[in-house]
Parts: sequence; structure tokens; C-alpha cells
Amino acid sequence: MKLWSANALGLVVLGSLVLNLSLPVSVSSRSLPEAAEQAKMATVGILRHAEDDAYKSVYSEFAIRGSGVHLGDGYILTARHVVDRQEGGNTHLPDTIRVLSTGFSEWQAKLVGSDRFLDLALYRLQVAGKNDEVLSVSFAPEEPLQGDEVFTVGYPLGWGPALAFGRFGNPRTFLPTGQSRLMQIDLSACSGNSGGGLFDRQGNLVGLIHAIIQSEGKSDERRCSRFAFAIPGALVQKVVEALKNGHSPAFPRLGIRMTAVKVQQQWRVAVAEAKGPSRRAGLRKHDIVLSIDQTPVTSAAQLKSYLIEHTQPGQTVELHVLRGEKVKVVKVLLGKS
Repeated sequence: MKLWSANALGLVVLGSLVLNLSLPVSVSSRSLPEAAEQAKMATVGILRHAEDDAYKSVYSEFAIRGSGVHLGDGYILTARHVVDRQEGGNTHLPDTIRVLSTGFSEWQAKLVGSDRFLDLALYRLQVAGKNDEVLSVSFAPEEPLQGDEVFTVGYPLGWGPALAFGRFGNPRTFLPTGQSRLMQIDLSACSGNSGGGLFDRQGNLVGLIHAIIQSEGKSDERRCSRFAFAIPGALVQKVVEALKNGHSPAFPRLGIRMTAVKVQQQWRVAVAEAKGPSRRAGLRKHDIVLSIDQTPVTSAAQLKSYLIEHTQPGQTVELHVLRGEKVKVVKVLLGKS
């Protein structure tokens, strides 16, 4: 699991054949205990590679590296940093991984694709026929509101599956570990929860656990925290659909390098360098970005998040920028990254 240190501000990196599965209980009529059981049965543990013996779990014979969630048809979603392997000083993604079901069956899953930008990896189980050990979950139609009850299922510290219940906090959090916005949640999470699902009261998938806060200055990765951060489900779903269709996720490219500047008493986003689409549109160095498509811009992370969530390559966006003492309107045709 990715750990964000509140003291040192340091970062430590903390899923064939089609399965014939059905969901007999409708999501709208599902009680919280039923939703929790469904989510638990859709959660798998990501087993460590044989070369990772130094990290064996102290809680069982299984060496569980992290968590994953079954989306149906054998697709297992997890965080990319959970399955990344270090070899010869380089990091690579394995073609196959081993996963552990709630019923303690071990299966192999083959890589479908991944996205380093959002820290996601999609695998598919190599299991034939119907299997009642693994159920599946669906993406939530909308994001929870602040204060709504949510829960996660995973393998904290290699043990589980364990459920933790809490509240949905700040929906627009930005950390150095993420390239987009993250959702802050108030519930207990540990190393090993990473890659597991975040669910609403109906058992819908609203996000994927990405990081926790680390307040101590130790390097031990086996940690727990009351504050966790999840990748929003809408972004996850966008990547999953692209990977299922054999495509690399396409993200828009504005083409500016940004810096923070203070304008009177407020910090703003300024253009440090304009390249590609933005340069062709007429953006200049030192332009201060005030808004994009009438949405105020207050930080580089927020601008990046808006582009990822609300735009696509080939779309034209309208920027209001402060150039000197005048506000200019610049229309940029977004590229592809």
C-alpha cells in the first residue's frame, strides 16, 4: 500500500475462460449485511511472488501482498503497485499472478492491461466454468456524499478478508502519490488493503483503495491508519472499459507545464511552459489560469483532475487566463497522451 508520511512528507509504496456468475439479489433491495457479504465474496487476496519471501505474512501460511476485487467474467482489478515486481533495480508488471479466494482456493490470473497513470492493473482468472466461490460487484452509478457510510474489504497485513466501515470524507483530495484526485475516507485501513474495493451501503464499487496516511517516520511497510484514500470509481471504470476492449486508456493532453504563483493573497496556477496544443492555441509563459470551461482553477492538481474526468482527446476547452492585467479567452484543442 502506498503510505503518505505526514511528518517527513515521504512516500513509500504500500488481479481464460469466462466465469458464469449471477447476482440473485438486486442492488436496490440489498441490505447492508447482504451488500457486505457480496463484496466480501467478490474480494480476493493478491499472493506474493515466490521471490518476495522476506515479506511473508506473520498471520498465516499465505503471503498476501494486497487485495483485489472481481468485476465479473473473471476480471480482477487491483492497484498496480500491489503487483509490480522489482528485478535488477527495475520495476515490471508480471504477466500472471496468483490470487486467493474467500474460500481459500488459489487461482492464476493473466494480465489484461494496466495504467501506471492511475495506478491500476486488470487481470483475468484462468478458471473454467461456473464458480460459486467468487461473486462480482458493479460500479456505483454515483459517488457518495460527504458523511455517507462506506466500507472496504481486503487483506490488512495479509489477514482476512476483513471488513472496515467508516464515512466518506473529502471527495477532492490530492496527494503526491496520485495523478488525479483521490477520495479521503474515514475508516481503518492497513498495508494489504491496497487494491481492495471501497463500497457504498448497497455494495456498489465507488473506488479502489490507493493509499493511507503514515504519521510515524519508520520504514516498515506493515502499517494501519484511520485515514485512507481511494481512486474514484468513475475514473477506475473508464480505465477498465478501455483495457477490456484491448485499448490503452487515452487521456487528454493540454500541453502546459505549471507552476504556483501568488496573486495578492491567493495562490494561482501559472504557465511555466506552453507546448503542443496549448502553444498552438496561443497560451504564453506566465499566463495565470483562472478557469477551464467556466470551472475555477485553484491548483495544478485540480486542473489535471478536471481534464482527466471531464474531457477527452480531440475536445476543445475554453481557458480564461490572466495576462498582465487583462483576462484573455484561449480555446485549446486537446491532444492525446
